[in-house]
Amino acid sequence: MKTLFLNPPSFEGFDGGAGSRYQARREIRSFWYPTWLAQPAALVPESKLMDCPPHDIDVQACLAEAKAFDHVVLHTSTPSLKNDCKVAEAIKSQKPNTTIGFVGAHAAVLPVETLKASPVIDWVGRKEFDYTCKEVSEGRPLSEIKGLSYRQDGKIVHNPERDLIANMDDLPWVVDVYKRDLQVEKYSIGYLKEPYLSLYTGRGCPAQCTFCLWPQTIGGHKYRVRSAQNVANEMAHAHKLFPQVKEFFFDDDTFTANLPRAREVAKLLKPLGVTWSCNSRANVNFETLKQMKDGGLRLLLVGYESGNAEILKRIKKGVTLEEARLFTKNCRDLGITIHGTFILGLPVETKETIEETIRYAMELDVFSIQVSLAAPYPGTELYEVARQNGWFAKQDKTAIVQSDGIQDSALEYPGLSKEEIFEAVERFYRRYYFRAKPILRIMKTMLMDKDVFVRRLREGYEFFRFMSQRKAAA
Repeated sequence: MKTLFLNPPSFEGFDGGAGSRYQARREIRSFWYPTWLAQPAALVPESKLMDCPPHDIDVQACLAEAKAFDHVVLHTSTPSLKNDCKVAEAIKSQKPNTTIGFVGAHAAVLPVETLKASPVIDWVGRKEFDYTCKEVSEGRPLSEIKGLSYRQDGKIVHNPERDLIANMDDLPWVVDVYKRDLQVEKYSIGYLKEPYLSLYTGRGCPAQCTFCLWPQTIGGHKYRVRSAQNVANEMAHAHKLFPQVKEFFFDDDTFTANLPRAREVAKLLKPLGVTWSCNSRANVNFETLKQMKDGGLRLLLVGYESGNAEILKRIKKGVTLEEARLFTKNCRDLGITIHGTFILGLPVETKETIEETIRYAMELDVFSIQVSLAAPYPGTELYEVARQNGWFAKQDKTAIVQSDGIQDSALEYPGLSKEEIFEAVERFYRRYYFRAKPILRIMKTMLMDKDVFVRRLREGYEFFRFMSQRKAAA
């Protein structure tokens, strides 16, 4: 069947793509690449990948394109499921014989609930869905395809589980799909150079963080990797396909989970002369950091999460405050930029622990930060613990974003309301950025590059507009 892999239109500016850590609108216009859809698209001949939000493709244009396909695979998420069902229903309405499948973490964890969300959904992919999509596209009977749930005679049937992919080198590269179907200039992340390009070099993460979505739903807790040479070969190919790209990002949950391999990848990337960045935990040793820097590493995306030691234990972060301090110092000494991420509303947040985290972030003083709200996605340990303890702020436990796509406070605790947690995000940002050091850092980058100057002005406008919208929503 001729197959369309679709990230459908949603809330304005909504980043629901598979690469994003949290499906929500961002403080500034930001979009990750739909790598989880690009991967099966690379397996299916004559398929097409359509990523509507970053390309500003509305519902009507999406429907017009979908008419040409017999099989549509939609990537869905907990906050966008209702909207995605409406798009699927419109596709089916205009062409009733279209086969429609839903994939993504929500579908993987809640296949029954996903199928029940709309009668037009023919199948749901569980766990890793690359080969599931491929086999449906080949026209195989749904009953014979592992890792798939579907309806039969009015009942929901769950086929046997599909094994996780053991040899990641068996998967084709995604950059050819990017070249064919995406405009790289449409993708932007505030802390990465533009244009950027992201991809995965491995799946899964050995860390046990209770809030992290992908290892607990799709990727698993074993870090399965592509060979360093395979990664280097794709990077060399991507460099030729996209000479305009200024930075490559490895979107693995934790690229540094396998330190010998991280060093080997860096060694092979060095001759290419490319600039790259990746996700990292705050516990990488100095020598590995140095070798990665020598191999072209520019920036690390690091989840510090909280400045309270007890909260870090509760969420099973596995990194202490002191380890993170030393790691941050080492990165600063080596000239590695850090974008630090923090989460407010983790168990059991208080007014005092929020203050601790803000002070801790200011002490670390990394180049840039992101402040998110705890998002208890179904399938995560955080969701289950919150359910058991009655921490959900709303009856609808999947209410992670507001009606406009802005991330909402889903949890609250004795002595700390959801409104107080929500308000603390803006306070965190203001106290962090309205200091001399961050302002001077940003000004320096603006004065060194005219394009960066214009970009930062735009992002500043978007940030303050977003904060105004948050305040109005509150």
